[in-house]
Amino acid sequence: MMNRAALEKAFPSPLIVGEKDAELPVWPIYKQDATSTPIVAYAFESIDFAPIPGFSGTPMNLLVLLDRDGIFMDVRVLSHHEPVFLEGLGEKPLLRFVEQYKNLSIKQSIKIGLGPSTSGKTGSANAYIDGVAKATASVRILNQSLLAASLRVARAKLGYGDGKDPDLIARIRSDVYEARDWKSLERAGLITRKIFSNAAVEAAFSDTVAAGLDAEGRAQPQAPFVEMVFAHLNVPSVGRNILPPQTWEYLQKRLDPGDHALLVMTKGRYPLVADDFVRGTVPDRLTLTQQKLPLELRDLDLDTTLNVPSELADAQWRVFRVIAPAGLDPALPLEFELLVTRTKGQFKPEIVRKGFQMSAQLPEAYFQVADADSKTWRLSWTSRWWELLLLLGALALLAWRLAKPQWLTASPERLQRFRTGYLLFTLVFIGWYAQGQLSIVNITAVVQALVAGRGLGFMLYDPMTVLLWVFVIVTFFVWGRGTFCGWLCPFGALQDLLSGVSQRLGLKPLTVSARWDARLKRVKFGVLAVIFLSAFWSVTWTDRLVEVEPFKTSITLNFVREWPFVLWAVTTVLASTLVYKGFCRYVCPLGAAVSVLGRLRRFDWIARRVECGSPCQRCRSDCAYQAIERSGAIDYNECFQCMDCVVIHDSKTLCVPVFLEERSQRERGVIPILPLSTQRGTV
Repeated sequence: MMNRAALEKAFPSPLIVGEKDAELPVWPIYKQDATSTPIVAYAFESIDFAPIPGFSGTPMNLLVLLDRDGIFMDVRVLSHHEPVFLEGLGEKPLLRFVEQYKNLSIKQSIKIGLGPSTSGKTGSANAYIDGVAKATASVRILNQSLLAASLRVARAKLGYGDGKDPDLIARIRSDVYEARDWKSLERAGLITRKIFSNAAVEAAFSDTVAAGLDAEGRAQPQAPFVEMVFAHLNVPSVGRNILPPQTWEYLQKRLDPGDHALLVMTKGRYPLVADDFVRGTVPDRLTLTQQKLPLELRDLDLDTTLNVPSELADAQWRVFRVIAPAGLDPALPLEFELLVTRTKGQFKPEIVRKGFQMSAQLPEAYFQVADADSKTWRLSWTSRWWELLLLLGALALLAWRLAKPQWLTASPERLQRFRTGYLLFTLVFIGWYAQGQLSIVNITAVVQALVAGRGLGFMLYDPMTVLLWVFVIVTFFVWGRGTFCGWLCPFGALQDLLSGVSQRLGLKPLTVSARWDARLKRVKFGVLAVIFLSAFWSVTWTDRLVEVEPFKTSITLNFVREWPFVLWAVTTVLASTLVYKGFCRYVCPLGAAVSVLGRLRRFDWIARRVECGSPCQRCRSDCAYQAIERSGAIDYNECFQCMDCVVIHDSKTLCVPVFLEERSQRERGVIPILPLSTQRGTV
């Protein structure tokens, strides 16, 4: 937390730190200017206004210096507990990220990684900044923390309206359509018209050097100077009635989700755009704002005809697009301003501009209001839609094959090919590409957030993690912990694949004695208990302890990290070639956590025979995880769902009881008709 001395050190002369506001945790910042010291900015900490939990479950804290025009003079990171920046990528990428906010404006819609380049033009409605690879969720939460806190200060100190977050906005209802003519559209409030008379325009210039320059206007003061007409074209009841069907379909293809198409028409002495207007650009005579925040209009260059009444047949019109990142809210009034320019003099003429406002409000029946208070996470989902669809498809395939394994377990070779392919998908796509490695950090973050009384909305900024956890939690009830540990853990897949390679090269893993195996399997529960308890009393110690997981080093950061962490990660991976998946079985705190949660399993899904364990020990001897007891029972809390024992059980050549019974019947000349099992589990 900052005090006056710390602020004076952060913002030295000629800036002067004033007294902290008694009602709002904001520090006024003055600047010595000759004999006066005007307020030039406000300093505040983001945690006082928007304590949004980071990906660790603990809020970041930013020091923000916002000037009186709503421009970020400075943004600094005071504290954070983001795992990827703690001894991971390091803090340098985080500090470079926040530097991009300098000279950007709170009036802009600031988006991460959505545009071609960073823009610091405060006159533009949009600004795009570069994200940080492998830290997408963390920087999006930081962006939301900064903007949410800054908007609160701007509304309280700079006189801004109660504008909403660009992502907390209403949506046009695409399911509402009525066939209407032009007059009906006007009566329904879907078309807005306003006439500015010559007298009104002259009155606006009356106190300037440009007064009285319009002879035609003075001669006919009550005649129209310009008539403005507005319609929200992507409202189906508007666009489908005004545009030809083929143009309406074309418009739907041109607009991205969340974009808006606005029809603006002018009729009279003052055209909407000048003769030198370049199609497809931003108009210089027309501006659009919502609650004092500018929205960028850009000409769609739409070449079509309009279904308009005869009195508007000669009107000039353009269709403008407002892109989704600008945050246009159809539930709020649109404030248009038409700029009229007059010049006086031939040599170095004096230029005077006046704005003429028109407000338009879409009726409630044509939009759906936002239904929650925190919607910026939606961008994390929509921007990764194809990754999420691919993940859902892969999870559906896995669930299908595990629920109906007969085809998969028909032969060891088929299972091996499928399993190897799926593990490669888990490692390369889920892990290295999509950064979907589940971690004990996910659990400690939830604990820390709940202890502090904060919500869990921060999880939504990482959609891959959310979908994986939902699927894994469901599988706890069906198959236990094995679905995640055996199929969906990228680090586990890395160990499994490397073990497969080493075995092909002739390196056989060691077999741990049953006594030591049982003892070592308890270690991971001790590791879990220490980390879990630390989450209740020390965020700093939790940050250190979770490094026992090599996931961040090997999967998130691709082994690009300080050497002690790389050494630990490489050691755990190579150790799996000596003791099969030794880290997963004996040390992994996440493995311990899912083992506990796996006790929710409702089915003994692995089939057993009465001969299993007595006398047959075939499956037990082949189980690399040593998850089959001497009695033949499956220890589901340690089972990784490799399904090797299922292949053996269903095979007439690999299952010893079936093989012996079949051979005995052949010797007796009996045609064997054997059930696959005399004691089966159910799915």
